[in-house]
Amino acid sequence: MRTVIQRVSHASVTIDGQMKSFIKGGLLVLVGIEASDTIEDIEWLSAKITNLRIFNDEQGVMNLSVKETGGDVLIISQFTLFAATKKGNRPSYIRSSKPEVAVPRYEQFILQMEFDLGKKVHTGTFGADMKVELLNDGPVTIIIDSKDKE
Repeated sequence: MRTVIQRVSHASVTIDGQMKSFIKGGLLVLVGIEASDTIEDIEWLSAKITNLRIFNDEQGVMNLSVKETGGDVLIISQFTLFAATKKGNRPSYIRSSKPEVAVPRYEQFILQMEFDLGKKVHTGTFGADMKVELLNDGPVTIIIDSKDKE
């Protein structure tokens, strides 16, 4: 699984002109899923994201997690995170999981994030044409791949 995590002042997702989800301060998490992803990837990534210390403490130091701040999380599926651009100018998405594999993993990831966070997370709709708006706070943007645990 590959994620792009953005600390946001607010974020929303709109589908067919209707706002599906809106959060104030917290994290926008774009998630891409590949066929080899397992429950271990989901558990590791969820724990890493919920405990990532990227929010300021009283001294202005990034020392607090979204869990500690009580911030919200908006999770958006994004198969384009596995785009291969080595050959030609048209990206290949061959590494992105097919919906029959990706949808259950995406739903497991949402449930794991809710468990680790201790509250409901907000989402887009898998496979929908979504319009995502955000105000990146910082800016703070972090990429985490469960296959490349740095």
